[in-house]
Amino acid sequence: MELEGKRIIVTGSARGMGAGTVRAYVKAGANVVGMDVLDEQGAAVSAEASAQGPGTAGYLHVDVADQGSVERAFAEAVAELGGLDGLAHPAAIHRTSDAGEVSVEDWDLMFAVNVRGTMLTNQVAHRHMKASGGGSIINFGSISGQRPEPTAAAYSTAKGAVHSWTRTAAGTWGKDNIRVNAILPAMATPMYYEALGKASDEQREANNRLNLSTIFMGGKYGDPDKDLGPVMVFLASDASWFITGQLIAVDGGQTSVR
Repeated sequence: MELEGKRIIVTGSARGMGAGTVRAYVKAGANVVGMDVLDEQGAAVSAEASAQGPGTAGYLHVDVADQGSVERAFAEAVAELGGLDGLAHPAAIHRTSDAGEVSVEDWDLMFAVNVRGTMLTNQVAHRHMKASGGGSIINFGSISGQRPEPTAAAYSTAKGAVHSWTRTAAGTWGKDNIRVNAILPAMATPMYYEALGKASDEQREANNRLNLSTIFMGGKYGDPDKDLGPVMVFLASDASWFITGQLIAVDGGQTSVR
């Protein structure tokens, strides 16, 4: 599970699971470029991780929904790193929405960032990884893509699409020595609490019934550094070379992907 010398891009690196992933990779010896739209926070996360070492972390701006932005940022990162061995792609957005009331604007935004963003980052990473001899792509799905989600209709549908994309990309790129998996996490993150803060009392009650009561390991969301970081290191390392096309729940027993 060592990552010494591995060259990895992490999207959504400014906070939450992306920030935890940057810290975990640098601690394991990888050379990382974090990317986000929150530039001040993203740069601070990378600088702090680099100061701890033993790996390094830089930072670049990217809009994952924009093809030109992804192409430019990834090309610059690969030039800095000298190649690409891994992509961790936590970047995503969340909106609460009822199936009968979800707006076209929220629907399109959710698919632009969460689905198109996954496709674009994966495609560009594949090209660079193929030139480097292979690697690991780690997407971020969700239990929301596995079950009815009355408080987040568009988000649930988008994450289901990420799951399907992950399986298809894995089946397509295995010949290039590139594995593609998706994490389904249940972590305490700013994005989750921001979305919950905008929910109605009824939606929050439904969330507690669906989520906290079904987490067997302590009944609360996990910590991105302690509970997710080691899994991200494993999936980026050569130890996971024979795992691909999988949806891997890191959620304290909240769901089964069967």
